[in-house]
Amino acid sequence: MNKALIVIDMQNDYFAGGKMELNNIDSALNNTLKLVDYAYKNSFPIYFIKHISNRADASFFLANSNGVKLHKSLNTSLGKVITKHYPNSFKDTNLNSSLKDANIDNLIICGAMSHMCIDSTVRAGFDLGYKIELVYDACATKDLSFNKKIIKADDVHLAFMAALDGTFCKVKSTKEFIA
Repeated sequence: MNKALIVIDMQNDYFAGGKMELNNIDSALNNTLKLVDYAYKNSFPIYFIKHISNRADASFFLANSNGVKLHKSLNTSLGKVITKHYPNSFKDTNLNSSLKDANIDNLIICGAMSHMCIDSTVRAGFDLGYKIELVYDACATKDLSFNKKIIKADDVHLAFMAALDGTFCKVKSTKEFIA
């Protein structure tokens, strides 16, 4: 089984000082770096997904901004950078064709946000026939609001991991994956 690591949207706007800081993003980044190191040492291709918003009302991931840049600790020379404009990393990108060209059938996914781009990409990858391992402690999200209620980031994250686990992917910790 040929594996690839997909690192989604680990961009400056999600970190301290960014326009959309996420809960537990530093911890997610530290685990992502472990996964990148593991993938590199095991010769798995690495794909760094970068979101550039093309919506007129966008408030973050704006083209040509510092916030749109991938976090400086990610060594993108170890892989390929793919730009996307939608939550689903496959939509209108060359990700699927790149994976197929490399005979990849198993994806390891991490990044941000759990409830948006991670969820969309995992479900799309499943629909495309990939076997997926989602590394939950290398993902991050934020508080959401609905119906005048605040849903805390930890609850959002756990709900999405629980919804994806089993049917769409196997959810694991960084430690479980590396072991």
